[in-house]
Amino acid sequence: LDGRLLEPFWASIPTIPVKMQVPDFGKEPTQDCRIRMAYDDHYLYLSGDFRLEDSSLYRPTTFKRDVFDPTTDYFGLLIDSYNDKENALGFFTTPTGLRWDGTVSNDAQAEGEAVPLNIEWNTFWDAATSRTPQGWQAEIRIPWTSLRFQDNQGEVVMGITIWWYLAAKNEVVMYPLIPLDWGEWSAWKSSLMTEYRFEGIFARKPLYFTPYVLAGLQQDFELNEESSAYTAQLDPTTEAGFDLKYSLTSNLTLDLTLNTDFAQVEADDEQVNLTRFSLFFPEKRLFFQERSSIFDFNFEGFNRLFYSRRIGLYDDGNPVRILGGARLVGRVGHTDLGFLNMQTGRHQGRPGENFTLMRARRRVINENTYAGLFLLNRTDFEGNFNRAAGLDGIFRIFGDEYLTARAVQTFTDSLDNALLQLESSRLYLNWQRRKSQGLNYSLTYSRAGADYRPEMGFELREDFTYLEGKTGYGWLFGENSPWLSLNLEGRLIRVTKNADGSLESGSIGGMFFLNHKQGWVLFNALNRFEENLSEPFELSDDAKVPAGSYAFVQWDGFASTPMQDFFGASLLWSIGAFYDGHLQSLTLSPRLKLSAYFTMEGTYQFNRARFASRMQGFHSHLLRLKALYMRNTRLSISAFVQYNSLDAEMALNLRLRYNPREGNDLYLVYNDLLNHRRNRERPHLPFSSSRVLALKYTYTFRWVKNRA
Repeated sequence: LDGRLLEPFWASIPTIPVKMQVPDFGKEPTQDCRIRMAYDDHYLYLSGDFRLEDSSLYRPTTFKRDVFDPTTDYFGLLIDSYNDKENALGFFTTPTGLRWDGTVSNDAQAEGEAVPLNIEWNTFWDAATSRTPQGWQAEIRIPWTSLRFQDNQGEVVMGITIWWYLAAKNEVVMYPLIPLDWGEWSAWKSSLMTEYRFEGIFARKPLYFTPYVLAGLQQDFELNEESSAYTAQLDPTTEAGFDLKYSLTSNLTLDLTLNTDFAQVEADDEQVNLTRFSLFFPEKRLFFQERSSIFDFNFEGFNRLFYSRRIGLYDDGNPVRILGGARLVGRVGHTDLGFLNMQTGRHQGRPGENFTLMRARRRVINENTYAGLFLLNRTDFEGNFNRAAGLDGIFRIFGDEYLTARAVQTFTDSLDNALLQLESSRLYLNWQRRKSQGLNYSLTYSRAGADYRPEMGFELREDFTYLEGKTGYGWLFGENSPWLSLNLEGRLIRVTKNADGSLESGSIGGMFFLNHKQGWVLFNALNRFEENLSEPFELSDDAKVPAGSYAFVQWDGFASTPMQDFFGASLLWSIGAFYDGHLQSLTLSPRLKLSAYFTMEGTYQFNRARFASRMQGFHSHLLRLKALYMRNTRLSISAFVQYNSLDAEMALNLRLRYNPREGNDLYLVYNDLLNHRRNRERPHLPFSSSRVLALKYTYTFRWVKNRA
């Protein structure tokens, strides 16, 4: 594979008839692009020959693995390997030959705050590109062993969408041509893919064995016995473990892990919490990524029955040793199956815990309707446990009308939970028209009982009933307009306490979202909030919100320059009343693309709250700066610096990665937590609270059995 389309067979294959989706739907591409697809009994191949009318349209701007950077072109395909009209795998490359892969779930339909795209998933495949006098060429080669599918005597039907994004013109061309009726995720929908029939393709059983070794040194600073000074404590460590992945059948994969370690994972983004609720952080650890959507059981917002960060991480993000575990995902017939068992070790007097999940989902009635079962168990084998059993379904009623229903009950050792008890249950119903163009609407009913305890999940409230209604209308502008789309929406939310039916939270408001064909984005919303606090909550050491009833109005907005520009920025704001005071929150995120080798981006957030009647207030500064140097697609060095004035701490994460091929990685990671305003305490705080230096190497051995 060299990215040069010199082989004669490419010229003999018909080109794929792509059309423009954005900015002018249905038109011919502005540039000459010749896309072809082929396969043999080992690989699926995709080639692209892009002949540009101007050399300025050629944009090789990044080498980073799995980055989605709108300043560069992307070419590739989405594959629904099970042809289930719900899930898909994505494989894309750019002019530099980087590889981007990810998974798409729920037919690219977002649920609450959960996006349907997971870019943390990786698998084995190849891409190569080359520069030509007319533009550039690309080849993509995907082993059938990297796709899960069921063959019928060597015959397989898969859904496929192919597209090319031309950054310089903010243009997307694709086949099949999918309208923007479903918003920004329209091009990712598996239900609208073209079906391809492959013959002579037999599923094989690959085995991947990935051992790792790690050496590190941690330095912590602790008060001495007299509490007069901080002294350094050194803790060297050496670790070894492995991950073994084997296909039990053509579409059922077992993943075993021993002494699991995630030292190479990038640090979480710092956040400032302006609410009384817990903050949500996304999962970044690779072990939990493959077909992770099988374990989705989501409610409104970020609420969910299973939140994988409950395993091996404390609430503050610090790791807990994972001794090992097993994971089984795949499909048997029309049933999706998932099993997970993980065991954590003892830590600082706390017992180790075992986490077990069993999940099954089956297509029923029609190809867009599913029903499922979810069982969860968390225990320390010392008498403490938390269990959950849930049923769910997504039903396509007709057209774009969908009904989502979920019911779950939890069982906890400290509570007397009878079967089918409402107070230990969670119910969720949502009727939605899944379309962003034309009339759209959504109605949601959700309830959690007083004894509902999802200790493997994420839940913001307790003992409440949630009602939401929203309706909107969307327009797509024509070829002669500079604007791409406009969406209007009105929303009403009411959250009541189950105990007495009184209002806990509520909001009513409207918004608009405007997209320009060149990439400019503008969002504005005006909302009136009601909050009835039964107890106070703290924003900072200097500002608290007392218990009481509050009503206030806020203006929220977002604006962004075209993402495909080499220099740009976005601005997010929230301005207005805030409980019994006022709030100004501004977040500026500039980005700078100096070359294909060096990228910088940052975020500065300023928050200022004032409560004049109580003579209280606070302000905070949050700074995030990321710099990335890429020598090529194999070697990169990244720096991530964060400063939070509320904690008066600066976090530093430096990471070198050498990735000669998929599955083989060398990481050198340095983390440091630095104190600002060291004299705020006595004795003075040390310059650094904690620092870690770690070297980790992984190597993947691969074996493939010829026939399933």
